[in-house]
Amino acid sequence: MLPWRRALRAFTAALLMTGALTLTPTATATADTASSAASAASSRGWNDYDCKPSAAHPRPVVLVHGTFGNSVDNWLVLAPYLVRRGYCVYSLDYGQLPGVPFFNGLGPIDKSAEQLDGFVDKVLAATGAAEADLVGHSQGGMMPRYYLKFLGGAQKVNALVGLAPDNHGTTLLGLTRLLPYFPGIEDLLTTKTPSLADQVAGSPFLTKLNEGGDTVPGVRYTVIATKYDEVVTPYRTQFLNGPDVRNVTIQDLCPVDLSEHVAIGILDRVAHHEVANALDPAHATPSTCFS
Repeated sequence: MLPWRRALRAFTAALLMTGALTLTPTATATADTASSAASAASSRGWNDYDCKPSAAHPRPVVLVHGTFGNSVDNWLVLAPYLVRRGYCVYSLDYGQLPGVPFFNGLGPIDKSAEQLDGFVDKVLAATGAAEADLVGHSQGGMMPRYYLKFLGGAQKVNALVGLAPDNHGTTLLGLTRLLPYFPGIEDLLTTKTPSLADQVAGSPFLTKLNEGGDTVPGVRYTVIATKYDEVVTPYRTQFLNGPDVRNVTIQDLCPVDLSEHVAIGILDRVAHHEVANALDPAHATPSTCFS
């Protein structure tokens, strides 16, 4: 094992122990529970196509996983968290490579945005809602911006919430720092992985995405970042500029929160409280270390 990888794993272990106060209580779910969580998701309202949005929460929420992620593992905590609050919640798999199971978000990002387009249409048709809200982690917080800007998504989406999104790119070294969290995925770096190239700062994809402004009219944007992000650096490059944008650094709300790039999307209850606030700003409550 390379020294930097050992160090990163040690840092992550220390992070999770020290930051236990800030983590969602149900974050003790393990990989062994993933399949049972998936089968139980429908009964909880997660990916339940019989769910009808309430007057209090009239828009379905679509969760968009990150690079190497999938529609279940990325959302074992946040999906039930939102369902318990009365939302109709859905998640999709996107960016699959032929012959690569389980690990998604690796295909060309513009094509992934087309998959999101079709999925949002499916959710809106099932729920009868006119608009959806999107919540994405990492690539999943950035990729929907292509859908909003170039595929007509702004007409179907009320809000986009990004957890550690690489809105202005990162370095390939930053992307490879995700590898220790996904055993066996390193071999994919020897094959064609278009989304990694698309996410490198200055790529043609990101140049096109950000040309003419970060946002489009009619959509509310929230970015939730951590200053301990080791993947998208500097972390402030995640922030957006434009109207109807709220950029949040999680340590401004809870100084002892040590969550990094993965934990802020998967485990962090302060970040998840900020997601709930972004989805329902009229009833937002202050986020603290005890949220």
